[in-house]
This record gives sequence, C-alpha cells and structure tokens, in this order.
Amino acid sequence: MSEKITIETKVLSENDRLAAEIRRTLGDKHILSLNLVSSPGSGKTSLLERTLGALGSTLRMALIAGDVQTENDANRLTKAGGNVVRPIVTGGACHLDASMVTRALAGIDLDRIDVLFIENVGNLVCPSSYDLGEDMKIVLISTTEGDDKPLKYPAMFRRSSVLVINKIDLIGLSDFDIRRAESNALAINGGLKVFEISCRRGDGLAAWYEWLIQQAAIKEAARHKPENRNECADFQGQNIPA
Repeated sequence: MSEKITIETKVLSENDRLAAEIRRTLGDKHILSLNLVSSPGSGKTSLLERTLGALGSTLRMALIAGDVQTENDANRLTKAGGNVVRPIVTGGACHLDASMVTRALAGIDLDRIDVLFIENVGNLVCPSSYDLGEDMKIVLISTTEGDDKPLKYPAMFRRSSVLVINKIDLIGLSDFDIRRAESNALAINGGLKVFEISCRRGDGLAAWYEWLIQQAAIKEAARHKPENRNECADFQGQNIPA
C-alpha cells in the first residue's frame, strides 16, 4: 500500500510541476484557459460547438479535445468552426494530465489566441485530481442525470468555479429537480457561478457568452498592467463573480 501511495504522490507532483509551467506560459500570454469536465454525454462538445458558432468572430479560440479512443469530438469542433483544434486520445486513461496538454500546446501559436478550452475526458472522478494549468474548472451536468451528482462527486464541484446545467429543455421528462441540484452543488461550493442552459434550444447561452467575453477581457486588461502581470493567472479553484 505504501508503494502505491508513493508512486501516486510522485505522479501528481510531476503533474503539478508541469501544470505550473503551463499556467505561467498561458498567464504570460494573457490567455484565458478553461477546463471543461463532466460525465459522458452531459454536453461539453455541444456547448463548445455553440460557443464557436456564436463567438468565433469575437474571440480567438483554441480547443484541446480529450477522448478515450476516438477523435470524434475534435472532428465535431473543427466542423463547427474551430480553426485550432488539437485532439488527445488517451488510449484508455480516464483523464487528461498536464504532460498531455503540454504536448498539445506545442502545436498551437499562443500569440494568436485569447481563450483555450480543454475538453476533458467524460469522468467526474479522476479529472478532479489533475491540474492542467487552467484558470478554472467548469463542471457540467445535465437534466438527464441525477440531481445528486454534486453529492456523489464532491471533489469535482469543490474544485470548480463554474457549474453549467445543460438540457433544461428536458426538465419534466424525468425526476431531475434543478433547484435541488443547484442546492446540492452550492452546499459543497457556495461560490459556484451557475448557468442553466439548453444547447439544443439555445436557452441561457447568451449569459454564458457574455460571461466568457468578460473573463477574456479581464485577461486582456492585465496585458496593460505589467506590475500585475499574473493577477489573473491563478484562477484555479477560485470563485469568479458575475
């Protein structure tokens, strides 16, 4: 048992070292970086497709799309208008790690992007332990899941800054209670920023787009304040106000 704990500690320590390098690099470039996490099928790719369509001419976006076995999500994002999409196929691993992201970033011209989206592997357990150098984790759930998801996977909700509840157009077709889901999430992390959306119908997406533009603007504003060069570079685990 002690050997297993030692190995895991070493792996996470190296991951954290690489994540810190990523955070410094993206911070120096004033790039807003967002790590999207969810169970499979909650709607990460759909949200990114919508975002590309709505903000493609407003924000310069790059996307890293993680998947276990295919490049299907990366292909969808490219088709939706993503000019800079880098797939990561983990080959069975249930999460992305900082070394994978480092390799993907090597093929991206960071001087030409404002926002980096990292679409993690569909899983609410393992990704909570791996820092990817992001400013914020954004956790998605959908109304086709249980409203007790935050209670089942508290570490992910505790380490996220934003909660997106997708598929609100399907409310009433199951026993999912959106108020109970939000209450459960806020009981774990009272600072979560919450969006209620439907990627299929478009409900709530305007507020999401506006928030993204605001967060990117905060990063850009730091570019003109050399004395506060890294003031926005430590978003991870922070709760960002509207």
